Amino acid sequence: MLESTENLCESVTVGFAMEQPKTDWNEEVYLAQACKERFLTQSDLPELTDNGFFMAGLAELAEGYEIERVATTNHTLLLTQEGAGLLTLSERQYHLMPNTLTILPAGQPFRFELADKSKGWKMAWVLLKPTEKWLPLVANGQRVEHTHICEQVWSVMNLLHSEVGGRASYRKLFASELSRLMLGSANLAPSNSVLRVQSIFNDIESQLHLNWTVKGIAKQCFLSTEQLNRITKQLYNCSTQQRLIQLRMEKAVDLLYYQEWTIGMVAQRLGYQDPFNFTHRFRQYHGCSPREYRKRLFLVE
Repeated sequence: MLESTENLCESVTVGFAMEQPKTDWNEEVYLAQACKERFLTQSDLPELTDNGFFMAGLAELAEGYEIERVATTNHTLLLTQEGAGLLTLSERQYHLMPNTLTILPAGQPFRFELADKSKGWKMAWVLLKPTEKWLPLVANGQRVEHTHICEQVWSVMNLLHSEVGGRASYRKLFASELSRLMLGSANLAPSNSVLRVQSIFNDIESQLHLNWTVKGIAKQCFLSTEQLNRITKQLYNCSTQQRLIQLRMEKAVDLLYYQEWTIGMVAQRLGYQDPFNFTHRFRQYHGCSPREYRKRLFLVE
C-alpha cells in the first residue's frame, strides 16, 4: 500500500515534456459564462496585507477558462480540490489533479486552463507578495507538488470570505491560519510554541470574561513572557497585552448592539469588573465612551 501511494504522488508531480519549448507568451484572460469566482481582496480584507497576501480567490470553473501571463509581480499558487487543470510552462506541461499545489514564482511565464471542459475544475488561487517571508516556498522555482492542504485552504478562504464586512478578530485569525497553511506547504510548519499561542488566543476569544494576564497566558503556553510577546508580535503584529485589549474592544462593539445589556453588563462579559475601567479603556481605543458609541449606533439606524 505504501508503494502505491508513493507512485500516486509521483504521478501527480511529474510533468510531461513538450515537443517544442513554448516561447510565444501573451497576456490572456478568458472565463466562460459558466465559471464562478469569489475574490478575496485587500480592500475587503485588510488582514491579507498584514500576512503577506496580495489577493486570493475561490474558483469553480466550467466550459472554458484560460490564464496566460508573460510575467507577474506576485507569486501565484493554485490548489486543486476537484476536477483538473492543465499547466503549461516553457518546456513542460502538467495535469493539475486534486490535492496538488502549483507554485509559480513571480517573473516567469505560465499558462493554466481547464484540462477537460466537460468535467470542470475547482481550485483556490493565492497571490503572494514578493517578500522575504515566502522565499522558502518559491525558492525551488515553478513546480507542482502533492499536498494534503487543499481542502483546508478552501475552507479557511470560505470563512474569510464570509467575514467580509464582519468581525475583524475572525478575519485576523483566518488570515493567520491561511498563512500558516501556506508556510506549512513548504515544510515550514510553525513550531509547537506558535501553535500553542494560536490555540490559547482562540480560547481567550471565547472566554473574554476571565481574568487573563500576560504572565498567566505565558505559563499556559509553557513560555516566558518575552517568548510569548515575540510570537504574538509575529502572529498579530502587536504585544500580548495589546492583543487582549484588541479582542475585548472589538467584541465590545458587537455587544453594545444589545440595548437590553447595561454598560456594566457588557463590561463584566468582557472581563472588566469595574465599569469605569472598561469605559476608560473603550474611550482610549475607540475615541468615545461606550454610551456615546451606542447612541451613535442607533442614531444611524
